[in-house]
Amino acid sequence: METVRYRPRRRSGGWLKWLVIACGLSAMLAVIWFGWQRFEPNNTIVEPDYGEDYPLLYHGQVIPKGALVDGEQVRIPISFIQDQLGLKEEVYYESKTGSIVLTTSNKVLRMQTNTLTAKLNKSPYQLRIAAEVVDKTAYIPTQPLQELFGLQVSYNPSNHIVTVLSAGDAIQLGAKKKGELTIRRGPSMKEPIYERIAASKEVRIWGEQEKWYVVQSADGIVGYADKSSVALTKMEQIKPLKDAPVYPAWKAVGSKINLTWEAVYMKAPNPDVINNLTGVNVVSPTWFALVDGNGSIQSKADKAYVDRAHKLNMQVWAVFSNSFDPDLTTKALASAESRLKMIQQLAALAQMYKLQGINLDFENVYTADKANLVQFVRELTPYMHEMGVVVSIDVTPKSNSEMWSLFLDRAALGKVVDYMMVMAYDEHWAASPISGSVASLPWTEQSIKKILTEDGVPPGKLVLGMPLYTRQWTEKKDKEGKTVVTSKTLGMEAVQKLIAQRGLKQVIDAESGQRYVEYTADGALQRIWIEDSLSMKARVALVKKYNLAGAATWQRQFQSDDIWGIIHQSLTKLP
Repeated sequence: METVRYRPRRRSGGWLKWLVIACGLSAMLAVIWFGWQRFEPNNTIVEPDYGEDYPLLYHGQVIPKGALVDGEQVRIPISFIQDQLGLKEEVYYESKTGSIVLTTSNKVLRMQTNTLTAKLNKSPYQLRIAAEVVDKTAYIPTQPLQELFGLQVSYNPSNHIVTVLSAGDAIQLGAKKKGELTIRRGPSMKEPIYERIAASKEVRIWGEQEKWYVVQSADGIVGYADKSSVALTKMEQIKPLKDAPVYPAWKAVGSKINLTWEAVYMKAPNPDVINNLTGVNVVSPTWFALVDGNGSIQSKADKAYVDRAHKLNMQVWAVFSNSFDPDLTTKALASAESRLKMIQQLAALAQMYKLQGINLDFENVYTADKANLVQFVRELTPYMHEMGVVVSIDVTPKSNSEMWSLFLDRAALGKVVDYMMVMAYDEHWAASPISGSVASLPWTEQSIKKILTEDGVPPGKLVLGMPLYTRQWTEKKDKEGKTVVTSKTLGMEAVQKLIAQRGLKQVIDAESGQRYVEYTADGALQRIWIEDSLSMKARVALVKKYNLAGAATWQRQFQSDDIWGIIHQSLTKLP
């Protein structure tokens, strides 16, 4: 039998196996390639582009508007100074006149755009370059900013970067111990390189983003550095601004202010009227008043009155009022020129009459003028301090009244003036529709507490204004049976005379904390909340309770002869 041999069939598709192997190898190589690409750092070096010819950098951030550079003299935009540097109150710019005013607690610098001459307080000040306006943006030279506010400004001519640091800044520094530290454009190894920093050279660290620090090199370049490559070193302390000298606003150290206002109307009072004001150490006559929108001031000052006060060891703090005219006030406060005119006149008057203080009494003012009033006081105070003159301002208790309260920025004013007099009276004013105390004790205390707590005015700056007057209220029914209320003002002696003539019995009104009388005359109820020794002692007790700077009384002519000794004893005796 013939043996049949079978040949195995040749398998087809061997080529497919090799194709699969080849594809696998290709894929593996691709993975390796892309993985290598993913972790391979970008070694491309690029120049930083911060979008400005002279980029301005502050605390690691690029400011939208750059600087102006003339040679190596630098100007920076006012908007940056006011907003980013937080000097909105200290740096004032008036675009329509080009006036720029810089203020500190004891200095006021006035300059104009495109002018090299300026004035620091009353002395000439020479600028190296002038302030300038470009595309409606005002730029200030850094020279006065460095001198007044302690800014540190550096300019790198090789890359045109301007770096600004604030006085007192504390900045963390870092460095790479070995090799170079790489600063990149963004927080990724794939971002191009801005700069390589040699080992041990320090950079400023301004912040962090995940695994990256925001850093700035000594050249001013800001970028990102891998946190793992940076070792923290030390803190850089920018020189703080020297504390302004403490101005000796109240020279009678250890004693409270005991001031009384002297209302001066048509003619000057006889200087002898202040002979017997026991304990009073400051008299404040209402001598100066605003008379037009240009800032002109009318004076009723009397040298004989000043001389008499000085012989009695009293200081004279003359009152300057806005004449309680809101429209004149708006115009006079609106421009740097008219504010300067007022300041120069007050300075001349203070020097002429040897005054120790100026007391500002601005009332009936539009709320829109709030900021301009603060600016006026900021510009006035350094001027006065240079002359050794105290600056105080009268404020009402806080209320919702637009013309009498809301225009007063007590917090801002409290940072500038030496003293703030709280006119804690007229709780019930002359035309009040209801009868009541001129200044009940609970209302008075609440008025003090609000300014201390809500506005942060230090108690050592606050002076409590106390009324020496009261009101006699008349309540009478009209034909429709409705109670109609009218009033008239009475001084202390007039009230006591009325009580004696009518044989009235005084009672304690617990709600007001005062003595009270009432009687009927001509079919109308007469009511009086009395200002006397009881109410004065209670008010002075608040001065001591809150450790205020002292007390002020409105006004001398409403006195009773004994009240000065009572106030003085209450202010000086131990609690």
